[in-house]
Amino acid sequence: CAGTWVKGTKDGSPREVYLYHVVDNQWSMREYGSQAVVWQTAVNPVVALELMAAGVWSGAGVLGPEALPPRPFLDLLTAYGTPWGLREQ
Repeated sequence: CAGTWVKGTKDGSPREVYLYHVVDNQWSMREYGSQAVVWQTAVNPVVALELMAAGVWSGAGVLGPEALPPRPFLDLLTAYGTPWGLREQ
């Protein structure tokens, strides 16, 4: 499990969430010959590049991840075998 604990405000109210994705180590070793943590690191730019190539993500200049819609990224993570979850803190 790899994740990010995010604290901030949404619509003027405080909010904390833990966004995570899970990869089974046996699966990643069998399918790709790499440990789960390597797979979790490597899959993110692959997913981002696929979204850019398909025109789902676009823009000019240097954009941070918060400038792009997250749902297509999260959905494609699941398609690549790394399901995600969101837990309100």
